[in-house]
Amino acid sequence: MSDTPFLLPVAASSVAPSTDHLFLTLVGVAGTMALALTVLAIVFCVRYRRGSTADRSRAPDHANGLEWTWTIAPLLIFIGLFLWGAYDYAALTRAPAGAMPVYVVAKQWVWTLEHEDGTREIDELHVPVGQPVRLLMTSQDVIHSFYVPAFRIKQDVVPGRYTAIWFTATKAGTYHLLCAEFCGTDHASMGGGIVAMPPEQYRQWAAQGRAGPDLAERGYRLFSEHGCAGCHDARSTVHAPDLTNLFGRRVFLQDGRVVVADETYIRDSILEPGKDVVAGYAPVMPSFAGQFSESDLMALVQYLRSNRPKEAPPR
Repeated sequence: MSDTPFLLPVAASSVAPSTDHLFLTLVGVAGTMALALTVLAIVFCVRYRRGSTADRSRAPDHANGLEWTWTIAPLLIFIGLFLWGAYDYAALTRAPAGAMPVYVVAKQWVWTLEHEDGTREIDELHVPVGQPVRLLMTSQDVIHSFYVPAFRIKQDVVPGRYTAIWFTATKAGTYHLLCAEFCGTDHASMGGGIVAMPPEQYRQWAAQGRAGPDLAERGYRLFSEHGCAGCHDARSTVHAPDLTNLFGRRVFLQDGRVVVADETYIRDSILEPGKDVVAGYAPVMPSFAGQFSESDLMALVQYLRSNRPKEAPPR
């Protein structure tokens, strides 16, 4: 017997059941209220119609108990539903430790998805069942929206910044990937699929797809080719911040702010180095805007997230 709720799409992710429960609760509460008000309106229309024998001589002008009830009860219900929805929404922003990273670049009208090992896919993403997957996404042109109905996830993909969402596929199969934001004339054709595979089958697929450097290795090459190591190497004569174990570290800035070095911080530091200048350092780093593609930036992010050396190779 299927565990999919009646009239809802297949539920194929770990967050889908809680999303369905919230949705059905909202429908149930709204339907119950609509039915109660409809029945009440019909009863009143019949009971107090013109010419009826209803006694109107002692009609009350207010009822404190009823007024308090219809004010407080809906308020408590709405607050409860809001907290439930907020909890589920916040959970989608906190990927479990060890989630598999996948980098997504959207453009009219294609999804490009790149795995940590360098495997790149177009309009399709292969993932293992039972493994949390975290998507780091950006757009090359306009706003898109990454939407997988069977997983009950949807996240806007915005140019010039990173957004993220995660999921864990619970059933093997191929599930529709759609763009849920109108993005131009061929918006309706921007789609694809998420292929959830048993872990062993996924490992075989991943082994066949490796045909070059992984994402961190490509980031390291870009880091070296553009001279980044020349300044950020501890042996350099240029006074630049040390990037070793940068990711996730608290960074103290010249203006007194403290930020966490996440993907957005790394991206901004490359493209807008004057935005968040590290305390104790001069704002001398040039902007690399226009020199890296979105895919290149994600490779650099993956390299700086990794534990690989952040120094120039020995001469």
